[in-house]
Amino acid sequence: MNKHGATILVVDDEQEIVRALKRGLAAHGYSVLAADSGEKALEVMSQQRPDLLLLDLLLPDMSGLEVCRRIRAASNIPIIVLSVKDAERDKVEALDLGADDYVAKPFGLNEVLARVRVALRRIAQPSSGTAPRFQAGPLAVDFAQRRVLLDRKEVALTPTEYDLLKVFIMHRGKILTRQQLLKEVWGTHAHARTHSLHVYVAQLRQKIEPNPQHPRFILTIPGVGYRFNDEVDC
Repeated sequence: MNKHGATILVVDDEQEIVRALKRGLAAHGYSVLAADSGEKALEVMSQQRPDLLLLDLLLPDMSGLEVCRRIRAASNIPIIVLSVKDAERDKVEALDLGADDYVAKPFGLNEVLARVRVALRRIAQPSSGTAPRFQAGPLAVDFAQRRVLLDRKEVALTPTEYDLLKVFIMHRGKILTRQQLLKEVWGTHAHARTHSLHVYVAQLRQKIEPNPQHPRFILTIPGVGYRFNDEVDC
């Protein structure tokens, strides 16, 4: 699926925002649906089956978090949360519930478009868990042989470092909270290993980043977690 022709559902009760998003997204080739409440969003989801959801967390009838939970239980549609800047706790909870990304209000159209492109590209690509090889700039990973190369030189990773890198690549372009990463790498009882995660991320950066002080791949999302960026130059 390419970006043109993708259908985006905007869920927000602020009509000025809905109009602006409709106008901007349509100008870039997207079809746009709108809902001003959680119940309406769930109804449109079941009837129209859009390709991506832009979801405000403050809705008149139910929390956007509840909408996110219900939709994620039935669908893998990309969900980008629209949130006010000071709602950090809500952002983290939405991401833990399965949202892919968030855009803080007030936002610019270019930022929204960039996040939409990343999310649609991610679902259009085959899962990295089944693809035999991954390449982004100087970084290459051969999943069949568990080999990692940087500038064509093999990088020696510990098993945990490799597992962490694989999780990042599987969810590339998506914000991952610390809790999500802990669960993916160490299992459901790993909530006490937050410091270990920080250490392993630092170690992994030392090994795969051309300049660990200015990461190109593993980006920190302050107060939330990390995002793996595969949009790097060769």
